[in-house]
Amino acid sequence: MSNLDPRIARITDRIIERSKPGRTAYLELMERERERAPEKSSVSCSNLAHAFAGALEDQEALKQGRGPNLAIVTSYNDMLSAHQPYGRYPERMKIYAREVGATTQVAGGTPAMCDGVTQGQDGMELSLFSRDAIALATGIAMSHAVYDGMAMLGICDKIVPGLLIGALRFGHLPGLFVPSGPMPTGISNKEKQRVRQLYAEGKVGRDELLESESASYHSPGTCTFFGTANSNQMMMEMMGLHIPGSAFVQPGTKLRQALDRKAVHRLVEIGEDGGDYRPLAQCVDEKAIVNAAVGLLATGGSTNHAIHIPAMARAAGIVFDWDDLAELSHAVPLIARVYPNGSGDVNHFHDAGGMGYVIGQLLEAGLAHRDVLTVWDGDLSAYAMEPGLDGDDLAYRETGPSGDDTMLKPASDPFQPDGGMRLVTGNLGRACFKTSAVDRERWTIEAPCRVFQTQHDVAEAFKAGELDRDVVVVVRFQGPRANGMPELHKLTPALGVLQDRGYRVALVTDGRMSGASGKVPAAIHCSPEALGGGPLSRVRDGDVVKLCAETGSLSTDADLNAREPAPEPAPDIGVGRELFAMFRLHADEAEKGGSAMLAAAGL
Repeated sequence: MSNLDPRIARITDRIIERSKPGRTAYLELMERERERAPEKSSVSCSNLAHAFAGALEDQEALKQGRGPNLAIVTSYNDMLSAHQPYGRYPERMKIYAREVGATTQVAGGTPAMCDGVTQGQDGMELSLFSRDAIALATGIAMSHAVYDGMAMLGICDKIVPGLLIGALRFGHLPGLFVPSGPMPTGISNKEKQRVRQLYAEGKVGRDELLESESASYHSPGTCTFFGTANSNQMMMEMMGLHIPGSAFVQPGTKLRQALDRKAVHRLVEIGEDGGDYRPLAQCVDEKAIVNAAVGLLATGGSTNHAIHIPAMARAAGIVFDWDDLAELSHAVPLIARVYPNGSGDVNHFHDAGGMGYVIGQLLEAGLAHRDVLTVWDGDLSAYAMEPGLDGDDLAYRETGPSGDDTMLKPASDPFQPDGGMRLVTGNLGRACFKTSAVDRERWTIEAPCRVFQTQHDVAEAFKAGELDRDVVVVVRFQGPRANGMPELHKLTPALGVLQDRGYRVALVTDGRMSGASGKVPAAIHCSPEALGGGPLSRVRDGDVVKLCAETGSLSTDADLNAREPAPEPAPDIGVGRELFAMFRLHADEAEKGGSAMLAAAGL
């Protein structure tokens, strides 16, 4: 008998009802794709010869059609630390596939940019739209139509959402995500934050800052703070698209290898001829999308997913909006504190019980859907376990109680009674406010604003002492259509310093702040964006702005309708930004996912 919380049930039912036209059309398309998928024996010999000409020792198996052929879509590069381990994965995955009578081929690669490298740089303006490019690249990889399943190799910010969006268009096939795990813990997050603020104040130099950063980001693996990359891994577990418990096992370990091996074996088992057919289109349904959002809220994950979850949902014919996210936030307690919302990183989180503990607590409290179709054997209950080794074999055990109650707490005694993702609305638009890292006394800020159009301008004003007062910093023309909606993470140290000096400070922007959103109150993703006459385009220096998470308001006393919009800045060029003009032109609002591709496709 289900113990599902009636609030979760009501929101899910609303999403199902709202999504009926799109979901029905999507599932009908997937069934047509399944029915028209050509038998290999009916494909022309020339087509097939091209498909396995480079397959080396697998060539004969492919030629004779022995066993399923699995596509690997990889986002490997050796600049992005999280994706560096993927370099050798295809070789190993071929071996694992042969063990169960299957073959694998690298169907294609996708771009994988690092937001950590591009923070505050011009290249960040390509970041959000890289998700569309990744989805398109995934579609190209799968277009050869010679595959029986999809193994997705990706971890970081826009990469997992992009891979999932692309893979869902081939959802008649089974699909499974294979993470590679986080790097070992470096210096403490508290020390890293301390040095960043000292640098922002000019009290330490670049050499000291670089030394600190290098001690934090120091080896292959995902960055260890709970930003968008690690929130991605959390969501894939909550949706049942991983081998259970694989999100935060470090690269290069025997357990990591056992999980990767099982991923390939399981992908064969859930294929159409494997005896347990589990197509991706059936796994990613309304309940799975709700589970992803519940996990995000329960763990205090990245604000970027207020954009990514609606986009991923759209690719499966599902409509999910910020009202859904805000209502779920009222129902779901915060049961994890992982840096930047706590002191420990994802390695500490995993050691304390990790995703097995989180999922177990959410299921026990009726806050997540147990009855979802996962890539594993059974429902989501299997994900409330902890992976380990029995000799060389993968084994699972009960997680038990939290191993660190400063990081993980039961749903019955949470850190915070709600998930900390508030929707704020008013005459300045609709925006997201992540409260889980912000002291409650700062949930309401009312002060004269100072208006900027770039992060650089804010930094210069800070250095000149122009912001040493109670102030709401408005940074506009940072939305998808204006400049690709870059993250504004470089604002955090300066605004943090102002707050530490005793000023009441807030940020309001149509840009993003990412999973690194911290202790400064911020209304982000403001929609409609300033470009095109949105409310932020009519705000002027000195207008009193009120931001309140308690009442869910974002407003100003100024008569915005009596003003003309500020002049729109010309699009910048260089660093390839001009190549993305098409994406900016067609992008829709952040609440719909900020996607040009999905908007143009009518999804």
